[in-house]
Amino acid sequence: MTHRAVATKRTVFAPRLQALLDEHRGEDLFRLDHDTIGVACPELIDRLLSARYATEFERPTFKPLHGRSIQRADATRWMQAIGRDVRAALKAPLPMPANLAGEWPQTGHDYLRDLLLGHDPERLRVLMSRVLELTPKLTWSVIAVGAIWPFRLDEKASVVAGMPAAADGYHDRRYAMGLYRRTVAPVCFTISTLVANALWLGSPFEDDTPNDHILYEAMRLLPPSWNILRNASPEFPSIDPRIRATDDILILPLLSHRDPAHWDDPDIFRPERWNTLDPDRYAPYLPFGHRAERCWGRHMVMPLASMLLDLLRRERLAVDKAQTEATVPLAGLLGVSEVRVTRRAA
Repeated sequence: MTHRAVATKRTVFAPRLQALLDEHRGEDLFRLDHDTIGVACPELIDRLLSARYATEFERPTFKPLHGRSIQRADATRWMQAIGRDVRAALKAPLPMPANLAGEWPQTGHDYLRDLLLGHDPERLRVLMSRVLELTPKLTWSVIAVGAIWPFRLDEKASVVAGMPAAADGYHDRRYAMGLYRRTVAPVCFTISTLVANALWLGSPFEDDTPNDHILYEAMRLLPPSWNILRNASPEFPSIDPRIRATDDILILPLLSHRDPAHWDDPDIFRPERWNTLDPDRYAPYLPFGHRAERCWGRHMVMPLASMLLDLLRRERLAVDKAQTEATVPLAGLLGVSEVRVTRRAA
């Protein structure tokens, strides 16, 4: 069983994440500070997130960009564009050899960037750099410089690259480059991190374990969206009197995904539990958000992540046996850092 793979590994959470697990696991609602309430009860989560749609400031990918609102129609066009690129990549023969040994999630991120955007102009591809996550000012500076000149696209360039190329003038081009980053980077970041998490938590995998079950279980223990913010709203106090009209709400899949009231062996990587559980209908499970507003990119994440797992499993790649500890930093995208992946002996 894959349980043996995790027996000697230690996952070290950032102190604030570990404090949430130590102090609040099993609680339905609790106060985090003077104006923030944490919620981990599935029934209460459903009622709160069903009370209203997320505002533009609560949507991570399509919140206002440099003070400019992103209309739903624009967001839809961008997601459709990257969706076409993903489908094209999945249909085409995969580049061989695929050298996926190395440090994850960076190795997986680089592979996906080249797979999806390999023929895009360099000033667009540089926007996929994880270094730009250090500060929004750095990201915007790179965008501002790159937007000075119009684009000339290779005939093999991605569909999504055509959006900034078609922009008219500096300001629209700058805005389109920002949306390119906002749309494509989360796809590469999320998938490479998810697969790194799966490798760390369970590799080497049993041959008969489906990729989907491996990924569902990785997202249970390390949910990509470990928290969901809802700003203070008049609907919330009527749902639960412990919530004040001035309280922000922090929904915490990090806790609901490990609550012993809902999961057997909640801290153990057990992909076989998904033989009987439906990931789309099991209320405590929210890896892509609430049923009313699930992440738009989820239909891209699973096929690409499964493709990466196929390559890794075919090449007998797994976490280096010498690595026994990995850290999970406090970040919006929950995942292990610096996982060493090597080829297993035959």
